[in-house]
Amino acid sequence: MKKTVNFYEFSRWFEEHRPNNFSRAGLTELFDWLEEWEESVGEEVEFDPIALCVEYTEYENIEEFQLNYGNDHEKYPDIDSLYDYTQVIPVGTDGFIIQDF
Repeated sequence: MKKTVNFYEFSRWFEEHRPNNFSRAGLTELFDWLEEWEESVGEEVEFDPIALCVEYTEYENIEEFQLNYGNDHEKYPDIDSLYDYTQVIPVGTDGFIIQDF
């Protein structure tokens, strides 16, 4: 049994149950990225918000990411360097969501 989730339902779940996982802009970008992925592979994604919270992390900037990933400025000097390691979803000017690795 499947149910289609629109952005309102998607964002509402996070706002009610995990309000600190993603910003509003982050939720918008993550939802759009998931929908684009569905279209590109021709498969529906099951809405598993806990898995999304575990597998994806939003960062305000590269410095916040570097602090979380061992302060490795040489290996990860900028957001572009992350594309070699994981999925990156830009959020605003400096922010981004990554699939944790």
